[in-house]
Amino acid sequence: MTTDDATTTPLLLEMRGITKRFPGVVALRDVSIKLSAGEVLALMGENGAGKSTLMKILGGAYLPDEGEILLAGKPVVIAGVREAKGLGIALIHQELMLAPNLDVTANIFLGNEHAAFGMAGPLPRKRLNDEAARLIERVGLKAKPTTPVSTLTTGQMQMVEIAKALALNARIIVMDEPTASLTAAESEHLFGIIHKLRTDGIGLVYISHRLDEVLALSDRITVLRDGRYVGDLARSQATREGIVTMMVGRDLSNNYFPEKTSRPPGEIVLDARDVRVPGTPRGVSFNVRAGEILGIAGLVGSGRTELMQTVFGVTPALGGTMTLDGNPYAPQTPRAAIERGVFLAPEDRKHHGLVLPMTIAENTSLPNIHSYARYGFLDRATERKVATAEVARLRTKTPSIQQRVVNLSGGNQQKVVLGKWLAMKPRVLILDEPTRGIDVGAKAEIYRHMAALAEQGIGIVMVSSDMEEVLGMSDRVVVMHEKIIKGVLSRNELSQERVAALMTGIAEGAAA
Repeated sequence: MTTDDATTTPLLLEMRGITKRFPGVVALRDVSIKLSAGEVLALMGENGAGKSTLMKILGGAYLPDEGEILLAGKPVVIAGVREAKGLGIALIHQELMLAPNLDVTANIFLGNEHAAFGMAGPLPRKRLNDEAARLIERVGLKAKPTTPVSTLTTGQMQMVEIAKALALNARIIVMDEPTASLTAAESEHLFGIIHKLRTDGIGLVYISHRLDEVLALSDRITVLRDGRYVGDLARSQATREGIVTMMVGRDLSNNYFPEKTSRPPGEIVLDARDVRVPGTPRGVSFNVRAGEILGIAGLVGSGRTELMQTVFGVTPALGGTMTLDGNPYAPQTPRAAIERGVFLAPEDRKHHGLVLPMTIAENTSLPNIHSYARYGFLDRATERKVATAEVARLRTKTPSIQQRVVNLSGGNQQKVVLGKWLAMKPRVLILDEPTRGIDVGAKAEIYRHMAALAEQGIGIVMVSSDMEEVLGMSDRVVVMHEKIIKGVLSRNELSQERVAALMTGIAEGAAA
């Protein structure tokens, strides 16, 4: 499938017939894409489709096994990250690559100081600050060049990354899930910057699983599936359903969310009364029932994650009481929570949910390692059996359970996080942003697994910033605003307008 629109602007980039092999897997097979000056190209595909590998080849992190790259019509060999930067190619990763202990100026020019100013010897700090000030004004960052990056919000850090790219005189900027951790206001500001960059003739590759963003921002959409090029869509041709069908190879429009059952709610599993979390103005109360998916909604900074960390024992409560199955529950550590069957799949799976250099099997056994001990040694056979069962249950895409988790896509990493907890038979499973950065196909699978777990009587708490997810998956929704609970909505009370009114503090709802 291709567009019929004729491209009148000059081509900045062509990647032709790109193939990349890793041990046991072909990550890319004969993939070709094009990017014009002043164009926003959305690169879409499920996790594991090859998007990140293709962009790492463009950014110089990998060399292709086959194929060629042309910039402005001229063949180039990008043998490293420095070569890519020298050619005007900048990658802005989902995990921002900034040094928090340095200020804005130092981060903008880090590793590029002399190249940016064409001089040797000591660098004049004033000149660096002046140029940094020009760049941060261009991206609309309201901060001084001497501001420590550690004091900035995630959205402001994103602007520093863009300023870094502009300092390289980048002609091509790749943005990987740029709004994953941004507030709505920060996202809108980013979209304004993207429009300015497009006007300046910069070509942008925009990777996102948020279809509304893609449809609003992109001029053209290129879809990959299983390491192969599927086709292009002009924005005028694109629909949510059409993009999803190209990505997953099947129509998900009728079964994106599992059909809700009419099962009656079970007994209360977890009950929190007047629980005080550090930073909260007063105690909060809520409960979770067996077989229920309880959504926790709220804007970034509303206290959702902090509350769940207290339930999981990361930060002990300052007051109030909790019970689990009617018995007192006051975990002082995550280990105490785990021993009672309360598990947390954290928002930041790479830093807090997994040990990336370890294998799938090792990550699966790690939280319950003592149960795999036999006569003082680790029972590898049992470890392999359990890990294999969880990979099959969650349909994790991997050549082997001995694959290192760092080499998996984001969606498959999330499945490993779920698998390690499911192997331990949870009583309450807390999922903090369970589908952030995950493609629609993997989302649909995770939703089906969540529904199946609820059917088994597990109490599920889902913290989510995705309104569609909150409305589509929750049996009840607890809505937080400024670290207090503003209301609890039953399924028949749910609507986007009611949740939004509570999230923003302009309305009050019934208590738990």
